[in-house]
Amino acid sequence: MTVELRDLTVDDFDAVLDNRKRAFGPISDGEVDAWRRHVIPVLAGGRYLGVVDGPRLVAMSKINDLTQWWHGRPISMAGIGSVTVAPEDRGRGVGRMLMRATIDRCADLGHPISALYPATTRIYRSLGWEHAGAMHRATLPAEALRTIRPTEQVKVRRMGPDDAPEVIAVLNRVHAATRASGPICWDERIWRLWLERKDDFLYLADDGFLIYRWDGGDIEVDNLVAGSEATARALWSLVGSSSSVAASVHAVVAPDDPVFWLIGDRPRDEVGQTRWMFRVVDLAAAVGRRGFPAGVTLDAVIQVDDPQRPANSGPWHLSVADGSGTAEPAGSLPGNVPVFTAGAFSALFAGVPTATLRRSGTLTGPTDADEVLDAAFHARPHMLDHF
Repeated sequence: MTVELRDLTVDDFDAVLDNRKRAFGPISDGEVDAWRRHVIPVLAGGRYLGVVDGPRLVAMSKINDLTQWWHGRPISMAGIGSVTVAPEDRGRGVGRMLMRATIDRCADLGHPISALYPATTRIYRSLGWEHAGAMHRATLPAEALRTIRPTEQVKVRRMGPDDAPEVIAVLNRVHAATRASGPICWDERIWRLWLERKDDFLYLADDGFLIYRWDGGDIEVDNLVAGSEATARALWSLVGSSSSVAASVHAVVAPDDPVFWLIGDRPRDEVGQTRWMFRVVDLAAAVGRRGFPAGVTLDAVIQVDDPQRPANSGPWHLSVADGSGTAEPAGSLPGNVPVFTAGAFSALFAGVPTATLRRSGTLTGPTDADEVLDAAFHARPHMLDHF
């Protein structure tokens, strides 16, 4: 098989749609129209890579332009999705070729970090991605939400596509104030598309918003973001007001979402997880743009081995103070230092403890700096969106 890697363009739309259907199953005509509106601008922006064999599209990947917060600070993030290999070409190394090129394209596009929801772990882990967080979906009794009472009057109004800039502004304010790690934000164009969906019910407050829909006899909450107790109570009680009809509410939430402390009766939690993987693409830029706990000071030298991104490899001097960090090349090694694989450093960045990394064999060397590394990079990362 002679294959070629190239950018996909608008002219490749039909082939992209065909590969998408072969990988993930058929979609309705209405879904195709919505998908087209989402994909065409991405195809035009150099964010779709394809492997072709003559006229036939063999494999593809899409790089979404996203923002992700780490300890309250936004970082440009490559959200990698639509990774497909044609069924008849699987097992021939095409996927590895594609994902190596995808890493490089993420760097070319200026994304210091990347994330993806894996269909399989092996190939991504071998190229430097590592499990980092999850999207949590809780099942809550609708009646329990009805017991949440507002403590003060909160102005809540219906919203639509023209409110996309305000939704983005709310996310920036709330995730910064709560020192969130992991949540993402789409650009205004995509938010406008989401806010046009006819079957969704959309509400906006000064420091929060709610997106939900009916699913049979239950309610599906896609997003409920609140920056204060009053807004959290107002939006959750709005969902709970349908408890006379809905039995259950399925909601995408943070692992420590305030709803778990607002409901009156919490005998057990029913929370499912969809895991996502994370990779540092540009080590120095990623550390420099990340937020850190204000009370932690770090001064350590580590070594990183990243065969896919040689610029990340070598000894690094990590410094953290006053909530900010830097990573600078350390030159020659000062002695025996901790050694991280690319995946291990990505996992550390996302808050995975050094003890876990050592017991998985991805972090070796002296342990003197482990405790302060854990304190500096501590996080409970989560996402509220799939891509």
